[in-house]
Amino acid sequence: MIGRIGVLLLGTRGASGPGEVLVRVRGGSETFLAWSSDPLPQGASVLVIDSRGSRQVDVIEWTDPLNASSGRAGGAG
Repeated sequence: MIGRIGVLLLGTRGASGPGEVLVRVRGGSETFLAWSSDPLPQGASVLVIDSRGSRQVDVIEWTDPLNASSGRAGGAG
């Protein structure tokens, strides 16, 4: 699961508790408990960075660098 991108179905609460993430796996989708160091909102795109076993993963917020805007027209300047 490490390195896969998912979407939070239920936001995480940081140290106060997990949320739930939907991750595409083997041609389908599966849900896992998602833990993060900081609270993350429902609907956030996340990257799985570690596995806690038993269908639990650690996640961080993820922004696809290919979709991120640099704020500069055509990269000029």
